[in-house]
Amino acid sequence: MLRGAHAIALDSKGRLAVPTKYRAYLDEQCGGRYVCTIDISNRCLLLYPLNKWELLEKKLSSLSSVDENERRLQRLLLGYASDCETDANGRLLIAPVLREYAGLEKNVMLVGQLNRFEIWSDENWKASVSSDLASISASDWNSSPRLREFTLNDSL
Repeated sequence: MLRGAHAIALDSKGRLAVPTKYRAYLDEQCGGRYVCTIDISNRCLLLYPLNKWELLEKKLSSLSSVDENERRLQRLLLGYASDCETDANGRLLIAPVLREYAGLEKNVMLVGQLNRFEIWSDENWKASVSSDLASISASDWNSSPRLREFTLNDSL
């Protein structure tokens, strides 16, 4: 599973190093091959191991080409999708158009989300965390049975 938030510096060519602790697992899962695309809800990127992307791609291919919202989703996720592969040093080159979309400069956050990573600019990550923390209230947790399972006061 991909989890945790990792502060990483992009190099001058726009490459980021995959954290060492994930490299063997990801090499086994996807041979160091990934697909990076935009997140349509946030100014960040989504980095999928190729095998996980292929599952998503199947779902995208089943969407209607007639329904405008489904076409928009396909257009954005597939239109921005960029293949990338780790080099011998475990680095991935993030395409310039993707770096521009997410506002990535030197300092980025690589955030594990179970089957993928999110790539955030340091500034956007901090703003998102602050916003998320400010938005969560006890009533939000209590109104959803699924969220209630994850109360932080209970032991797991």
